[in-house]
Amino acid sequence: MQCNIDAKGKAVRLIWGLVMLAAAGGLAGLILLEVVPGGWVWLGVAGLVLMGGFGIYEARAGWCAVRAMGFKTPY
Repeated sequence: MQCNIDAKGKAVRLIWGLVMLAAAGGLAGLILLEVVPGGWVWLGVAGLVLMGGFGIYEARAGWCAVRAMGFKTPY
């Protein structure tokens, strides 16, 4: 994997990853407080955690999977 994003792109991906992890925490909190029924909703929490973790990985590595596939991204 070769670095294919600049510092601004890394910052965008880091912020996006942190927002996804915060959303996962918020959704998990709503489930634990029984505001939202559990069950399948835990898959949403898992998906948000995976997306957040991958975004942080992209930021740390300086690599964007979408750009690696040949698509142009603004950052």
